[in-house]
Amino acid sequence: MKGKRMKAILVAGGEGSRLLPFTRYTHKTLLPLHSRPVIDYALGTIRRTGITDITIIGNRFIGQIAQHVGVGLEGENVHFVIEEEPLGVGHALNLARPHVEGHRLLIYFSDNITSTELKQEVDDWRDSDEAPGVFLLGREVEDAGAFGVGIFDDAGNLVDITEKPPAPLSNVAIGGIYLFDEDFWRLLDEEMEIRGDDFSITDINKRYLEKGRVSLKILGEDIWLDCGTPDNLLKAAKYARQGILSPFPCNFKDDDPAIDGA
Repeated sequence: MKGKRMKAILVAGGEGSRLLPFTRYTHKTLLPLHSRPVIDYALGTIRRTGITDITIIGNRFIGQIAQHVGVGLEGENVHFVIEEEPLGVGHALNLARPHVEGHRLLIYFSDNITSTELKQEVDDWRDSDEAPGVFLLGREVEDAGAFGVGIFDDAGNLVDITEKPPAPLSNVAIGGIYLFDEDFWRLLDEEMEIRGDDFSITDINKRYLEKGRVSLKILGEDIWLDCGTPDNLLKAAKYARQGILSPFPCNFKDDDPAIDGA
């Protein structure tokens, strides 16, 4: 495979408070979407890009996640990292750093389940001779204030991103799934030193934006759901049942029931 090596970080931390009482006993990514757990749909999106080196960050339930994912599929290299305390996204990402630093990255926050495919974007990122910056996914939502929100000029160009604004200037939510070049860790260190506990990944995206090194894809008909709430978990399960959301390829155990597409 030509080009730079791509690695992925799947962030499966957090307390899952919006999904209590279930998350007292298991991680939210192990809750079912129809016939497979949530994490299989996130991993499926990553795997279909061709990335085979995946680091999974999890909380106290990381053992349950590891029991399900196992060593991964044939040819994969899967690492598991425990986030013992929820100390913010910067701390969580730094836990994965020894496994991925020096490589271009796909960073995937596990609540985000989508029908979009990212293979072409990952191939472009891998094969770019120059450091390509950051690739962002956006989608139009009703409650934009709960996300990072894109701000656009009159020509439709992205000019700024605001994190959870009380009065959003657009309905385009940005976040959850990213591609980063090799400058990511330097920018993370600089922004964490400046912002401390207030750091968010939007701060890094804005640094790339200042340099004109942002690629943005706004989803059209593709599905993208934040599966961190009961309502969206139910919606996603319906899409999974219809085959619109896919967990494939995934690691079947001998006694797992067969499902369409296996």
